[in-house]
Amino acid sequence: MTAASVPSEKGAEVGRRIGVGLMYGLFRPRVLGAWRVPATGPVIYAVNHSHNVDGPMVMGVAPRPTHFLIKKEAFIGPLDPFLLGIGQLKVDRSTADRTAITQALGVLENGGVLGIFPEGTRGEGDFAALRAGLAYFAVRSGAPIVPVAVLGSSDRPGRLIKALPPLRSRIDVVFGDPFDAGDGSGRRTRKALDEATERIQKQLTAHLENARRLTGR
Repeated sequence: MTAASVPSEKGAEVGRRIGVGLMYGLFRPRVLGAWRVPATGPVIYAVNHSHNVDGPMVMGVAPRPTHFLIKKEAFIGPLDPFLLGIGQLKVDRSTADRTAITQALGVLENGGVLGIFPEGTRGEGDFAALRAGLAYFAVRSGAPIVPVAVLGSSDRPGRLIKALPPLRSRIDVVFGDPFDAGDGSGRRTRKALDEATERIQKQLTAHLENARRLTGR
């Protein structure tokens, strides 16, 4: 894999700084547990997804720059070069996108942070239905998963901009303890990935329940 094929870490840091300005300027984020994120080495953020602002919010409040896997439909017009320039990954969800897979593994091989919405699409944000992609990246790379719960982004639409939460509203982002998805055997069979997905779902569901208790949401 060439260095050019892996998204830029510097670009992701620029994206993080932009996210800091926007998210803290528009909303009132409350961040809990960011100290749990390993300071170095590969990490996978597993983020629940109930609103379009969830990804930018995590990018802005996370302690390390993040490369998110984002559906290709979001890369339209000027957003295409912008998202690529800040180190985000374009993925075609209708097929096994080998380019996106290779780039994502490259991020982890380089010791970076990969962000994934394991539910695959925006929904209830409760981790009820997970796709196998998260398990694949975790087992293949050996990177720990850090569960991330974003709460409050979809409570109600804004009055001025319906597509955003209300301006200056509080949005909670809760980082959980890192955990390994694999069973230690290094197996990558379909059975091993299915078992890893079950372990992941239990961990993410437990984290979400704990995050709701902590935040009162």
